Amino acid sequence: MKNKIYMAVQILAGLMLVVFGSNKFFGFLDMQPGSLEMGAFMMALFKSGYLMQLVAVVEVAAGVSFLLNRYAALMAVILMPVMLNAFLVHLFLDPAGIGGATVLLVFTLVIMFRNKERYRAILKS
Repeated sequence: MKNKIYMAVQILAGLMLVVFGSNKFFGFLDMQPGSLEMGAFMMALFKSGYLMQLVAVVEVAAGVSFLLNRYAALMAVILMPVMLNAFLVHLFLDPAGIGGATVLLVFTLVIMFRNKERYRAILKS
C-alpha cells in the first residue's frame, strides 16, 4: 500500500512537471502572474535568454524520469532547488499562486524521502 502511494505521488509529480515544463516552451496554458512584482520577476527570467529554458528542461527531464521510474532519486536532487525557488518566489511575490509550487515541493520531498537509502553514500562524512 505504501509503495503504491509513493508511486502515485511520483506519477502525479511527473505529469505536472511535464505539463508545466512543456508550457514554458509552447505556452499552451494561460499562466498570468498574480501580482506586478511576480510579472516583473518572470519577465526578467525570460529576458535572461536562458534561465526559463533551463528550468523548463529540468522540469521536463525530471517529469519524464519520474514517469519512467528511472533515475528518480538523481532527478529529485536536481529538481529540488528549482521547486524550492518556485515556492519561495510565490511565497514572497505571489502568495495567491503558491498552490502548485507547494504541491510540487512536497511531492519532490516525498520522492527524496522514498529514495533516502540511495543518498546515504553521498551524505556520509
